[in-house]
Amino acid sequence: MEFQKPKKIFIVDDDTMLTEALKDYLTRKAPHDVRIFNTGEDCLKCLNENPDVIILDFHLNSVRKDAANGMEILQVIKKHFHGAHVIMLSSQEKYSLALQTIQKGAEQYVVKDETAFEKIAAIINEIV
Repeated sequence: MEFQKPKKIFIVDDDTMLTEALKDYLTRKAPHDVRIFNTGEDCLKCLNENPDVIILDFHLNSVRKDAANGMEILQVIKKHFHGAHVIMLSSQEKYSLALQTIQKGAEQYVVKDETAFEKIAAIINEIV
């Protein structure tokens, strides 16, 4: 999968191994500007940089127990940054959860499995 043009991508996930691997995967495909955030609150502080895509983990509170979860961050993003493209990422394969995140404004819902990175790359090409 080749990218059409470099994009500004925010990855918001408290799993540092996953975020580094995803960043590496995406930057090998094209010279994307990829930033990693361990909490949604940190991401929100940088939204004025106008990322093309935000890859957002549904569960975001292993680093800080008082941190907002992915759904709460999604709602803030969609309320204040209407044009932001959000891909929700989760280890949960529940259809109801996927539907809920899309109804709240996520472009897509991707399950963390062995094909997740490829799916994310394809979605990025389609939506931006």
